[in-house]
This record gives sequence, C-alpha cells and structure tokens, in this order.
Amino acid sequence: MALDLQRYKAVVFDMDGTLLDTRIDYRRLTKLVYAEMRAIGVPEAVLDESGSTKFNIESGVRYLISRGQKEELYAIEGRINGRAKELEMENADEARPIMGALELMALLKDSGYGLGVLTRGSREYAEYVLERSGAMPYLDVLVCRDDHHESEAKPSPRAMEHVAAGLGVSTGDILYVGDHSYDLLCARDAGSGFVAVLTGTYDREDWGRTGEDIPVLDSVADIIGMLDRD
Repeated sequence: MALDLQRYKAVVFDMDGTLLDTRIDYRRLTKLVYAEMRAIGVPEAVLDESGSTKFNIESGVRYLISRGQKEELYAIEGRINGRAKELEMENADEARPIMGALELMALLKDSGYGLGVLTRGSREYAEYVLERSGAMPYLDVLVCRDDHHESEAKPSPRAMEHVAAGLGVSTGDILYVGDHSYDLLCARDAGSGFVAVLTGTYDREDWGRTGEDIPVLDSVADIIGMLDRD
C-alpha cells in the first residue's frame, strides 16, 4: 500500500521503538502490573501474566468495577504509574534516535507539517529521552500516558484527539507512525492515517496478522524518500 504524505497536515510518532531506540524491560513491567492487580484482589484467572501490560490493566479494571471497587482504581493506577516510571527511567540514558529520525523530523518541519509524539511512556520519561536525543525541539505537541486518565491513554482514540487538539488539526489530518498494534488501533479508531515500522515490537509477519492494509516500512528513515522537496 502506498503512503500519500500530501493528504496530511501533521505527522505524529510513537516514541519507543519508532522514533527512539530505547531499553525498557517490558517483561518486568507486565509482571509489575500483574502483581499489583493480584495484590488488590483481582483473581489470577482474570489476568494473563504472559500478556501485555494494557491487557492486565483493562482486565483488572473491568473486574474491580464489576465488584463495585471503583475507589480502589485510583490507588492502583497511581502505584502502577509510579513504579512503571521507575522502570522507564532505569535505562533512559541509553535512549538514542532511530537512524534518520532527526533528519526526517527536520525535513517534515521545513515542509510545513505539524509534528507530535503520542506515547504510553510517562511524561517525565518522555521529556527526558526526547531532550537527550535531540528530538524535542522539533515537536509541536507531546501526549503521554499520565497526561490524562488511563482510559484515555493509547490505544484509546481519545489519545489521538488530545494530540489533534494540541496541533490544531482534525484527527483525519494526522499520519501516525508506530511499531505496535496499539498504535494501529489508536490511529484507526480516531480516523487517522497509519504507517508501520519494523524497528520496534512487530515484524512483517506480525503486521500481516493484523489483517489491515497498511504501509510497512523498515524504519522512519524510509519516509524521507517520500517527501516532495521540490
């Protein structure tokens, strides 16, 4: 599937694995969420220790709501976010931009595109690694998981709506670039365009299994050759 950049007014990137090469231990993060949910009384049968962090959060939240324990959600959300941020920051100094990412951002900016990052990383972590990598000066908007309620974090389309509001465009004017199915779901449900990259979580077979007709690029650097610089 071809990528038509000219139909968009803004390009928004996922951060980890898409714009930046980072070293987050997602396995430990999943175990952390699992342990917190179990400690608060969510049955093991409701959770999946081998599953994603998002799955365990959503499954646990549904269970607690069904039991009338909404008041406990705020406490557990705070504990998970706090400990997740600790894990994110452990290897934050090792974060590097994907090869060609900064060049692409500069070219997009010069071409008049709005630029943003939409991430499930915490704001403290995101600002730190984006500043260190040299990407922050190019950005018009940054939306992180703890900027709004957990229910509005990616893959919720509300996350993209927050990005669009910050850019002053509609969600349909945005091309989102990501490395995971959460990125695809967020873009699709918000009515945004999407392009996949292979520098993070998913390989070509994984993207093929989504059943979606989307462009799949080796990395964000491939977008450079698609820019009209006449």
